[in-house]
Amino acid sequence: MSRYRLLAIVTTVVLILDQATKLYVDANFELYESVPVIKGWFHLTYIRNQGAAFGILSNSALRVPFFIAVASIALLVILWYLRSLRADQTLGAIALALIFSGALGNLIDRVRLGEVIDFLDVFWRHHHWPAFNVADSAICVGVTLLIWDMLIEERRLKREKQTTIGEDQP
Repeated sequence: MSRYRLLAIVTTVVLILDQATKLYVDANFELYESVPVIKGWFHLTYIRNQGAAFGILSNSALRVPFFIAVASIALLVILWYLRSLRADQTLGAIALALIFSGALGNLIDRVRLGEVIDFLDVFWRHHHWPAFNVADSAICVGVTLLIWDMLIEERRLKREKQTTIGEDQP
C-alpha cells in the first residue's frame, strides 16, 4: 500500500473518531462534568484546553494564531518527511500518519472553537494526568512508533555499514 493511501486511511479513521467523540462530549456533557468509567482511575471529564499540552500558553492573546501556524507547519513537515521514507518503512508511515491525523484533529478544534476539547481523564488518587482526547492519543502513539522506527532504522544502517566494511576487507 502506498504511504499516501495509508496516510489517507489512518487520517480518516482518526479524524472520525476524534471529531465524533469531541462532538458527543460537547453535546452531552456540561463543561467540567465528570463521569466515572473506572472509578478511581479513569473518568470522562469535559474540559476545554485553550493552551498546548498541560495548558501552556493558555492566557496569551496570540495563542490561536500561534497554534494554527505551528500545527500547519507541522503538517507540512510530516508530509515532507513521509515522502522521504523508503517504501518498506510501513511502521514509520503509520507513525507519521498518526501524528498527522492527531495534529489535524486538534487544528480543526482550534480553527472551529479557538481551543481544544479534552475529555479523557486518567488519574491515581490525587495524581491526575492532564485530560486529553483521541487526537492527543494518536500523536503520542505515533511519536512512540516513530521512535521505534528510528531505532530499527539505526540498527539497519549499522548492519549495512558493517556489511559494507566487511566486504571491503581482503
